[in-house]
Amino acid sequence: MGENIPTVFPASSFNPRADADALHKGMKGFGTDEKALISILCHRTCDQRASINLAYKAGYGKDLESALKSELSGCFEKLMVALCLPIAEFMAREVHHAISGMGTNEDTLIEVLCSGTNQEIREMNAAYQRLYGHPMEKDIKGDTSGEFELLLVSMVQGQRDENQAVDVYEARADAHLLFQAGAAKIGTDESVFHSILASRSWPHLRQVISEYHNMHGHTLERAVKAEFSFNAERGLLTILQCAKNRHEYFAHRLHHAIDGLGTNDRNLIRIIVSRCDVDLNNIKQEYERKFSRSLQADVSGDTSGDYRRALLALLG
Repeated sequence: MGENIPTVFPASSFNPRADADALHKGMKGFGTDEKALISILCHRTCDQRASINLAYKAGYGKDLESALKSELSGCFEKLMVALCLPIAEFMAREVHHAISGMGTNEDTLIEVLCSGTNQEIREMNAAYQRLYGHPMEKDIKGDTSGEFELLLVSMVQGQRDENQAVDVYEARADAHLLFQAGAAKIGTDESVFHSILASRSWPHLRQVISEYHNMHGHTLERAVKAEFSFNAERGLLTILQCAKNRHEYFAHRLHHAIDGLGTNDRNLIRIIVSRCDVDLNNIKQEYERKFSRSLQADVSGDTSGDYRRALLALLG
């Protein structure tokens, strides 16, 4: 899938104390200098923002998050707060929000857990335990059921094989097992789909998808749609989409967040903040390829004010 290219790069001659002071000055007195906040928080990597956080607390005796919350409001506040948090903590909060209160936001759980790397998920687990005093797995088990619960519990372990080498014969064997577990029989052996899609490496799964189509004349996605339903189906399809092209998956998620009536600002913020240090440039390219217009243009048309300016700064 090529090299990951972010949209936010390390600021040269970085001085966290100077940035902390500039942020404090921007929020001191009457009114807020939103441009100063954007020029700093939207142009520093997550590691640099973490250093600014520490410098701010050391210099002013309070968290940058609480300072931002006392000065800002609306979507701009949510975006600035997201930027001042370590990514793992921000994503742990997103998972908690998805499973707390009335109902469950399965879309968020699928996006975060079924697309994540082992490192992302393990760091999120540690942050969740720190924030809420118990494992993320416990809350997921309490809020989901059936095949969907089993899939998410597997994902939460962060134990996907990380071997980047692909053995075509092993991929072919997995493709055969998946066919035997689904299309070749009455009923479905869900555990086979589950164990292969939840544990094999991303490059291996890409090869399995190709081998399955070559061997059986239809796609593995079609098999999943035929054998599963509802959230378990959507979770497994997300895994397959990320194995084929993670950048395209996130391009579709962003399009879904800003297309049609209204904007899903929570999804828009989560994806842009979590990917700007990783591969947002690639996602932008996929977006333009898929939808024949730039992500910047669509974000600009769907947002306004300082919120728009901050998002566009993060989009590069």
